[in-house]
Amino acid sequence: MDKKIRVMIVDDSAVVRQTLQEILSSDAQIEVVATASDPLIAAERLKNEVPDVITLDVEMPRMDGITFLQKLMAQHPIPVVICSSLAERDSDTTLKALEYGAVEIVEKPKIGVKRFLEESKVRICDAVKAASRAKPRRLSESRKVDPKLSADVVIARPRSGAMMETTEKIIVVGASTGGTEALTVFLESLPPDSPPIVIVQHMPEHFTAAFARRLNGICRISVKEAENNDTLIGGRALIAPGNRHMLLKRSGARYFAEVRDGPLVCRHRPSVDVLFRSAARYAGKNCVGVIMTGMGDDGAKGMAEMKEAGAFTIAQDEKSCVVFGMPNEAIKRGAVDRIVSLENIGPEVLRVCRRLQSSAD
Repeated sequence: MDKKIRVMIVDDSAVVRQTLQEILSSDAQIEVVATASDPLIAAERLKNEVPDVITLDVEMPRMDGITFLQKLMAQHPIPVVICSSLAERDSDTTLKALEYGAVEIVEKPKIGVKRFLEESKVRICDAVKAASRAKPRRLSESRKVDPKLSADVVIARPRSGAMMETTEKIIVVGASTGGTEALTVFLESLPPDSPPIVIVQHMPEHFTAAFARRLNGICRISVKEAENNDTLIGGRALIAPGNRHMLLKRSGARYFAEVRDGPLVCRHRPSVDVLFRSAARYAGKNCVGVIMTGMGDDGAKGMAEMKEAGAFTIAQDEKSCVVFGMPNEAIKRGAVDRIVSLENIGPEVLRVCRRLQSSAD
């Protein structure tokens, strides 16, 4: 039998600790080795028991979870899953947790927590399994995000949608676990005149708008949370809202985003498969697809459909992924034209777009 994933639960609520312990212990692949009611107790227990994954609340006595996370990742990086009601209400806190190295975020409501956790059993166990495969870095080694330093990075304006040609190349991107950092690296590498981009990143509702605002403040392109009927324009990236599917659609020469409700696809909403399938249908060879770090197989089937429709497809390589699940599944399906490191995805996408544009002219 494979070694079990050893988990420490840190939460000031006895009910939450007990419920999480029951949920995680019910999975044959997971073992809860310790619990703690606050970060100081957790720190003491870490001296004797180093788990594979820590589930961590944010609002706790004596030391908040974000401070504990920062100290932990600076001294002894361990994959962390944030499980907090604050994640639902404070997206800035969620962003900070991800910046400090949290692998996954699980929202929990202020009331009805026990029932919510029980109903989210599969999602919670999947989050812990994904985290166990992550490769956390010391915080001091984490990539620093520099602010915009000159007018050059803010002066460019996106082209008018009315001027877009039918040969305009569209970039579609899917990511999950570890994707917030990967997307930051990718989008920061793009120039102001890059092709239009649409992105599905698995993340909680209420979080995508803040994530988009943060990226918009550090990238040379503009970034926004997608709204229904948003036109795709050069120099702008649209990020699917949490808990809503996003499709790429086309009307004449105009590409636009359709945001809609719907059932979970591959256990996700938004789903990468939904975006990729729509790209295969409405963009075909005018599209470049990118699949990034993430657990599971969401996006693999859709990327295969894109490749079949004539799109050029790119996967992030294993070494630079936090979790190699999604790219690996796409590769195994024969859906990937090129495998590249995270740092090279931006340049590679631009090179492919220029080549496709030249061949279309």
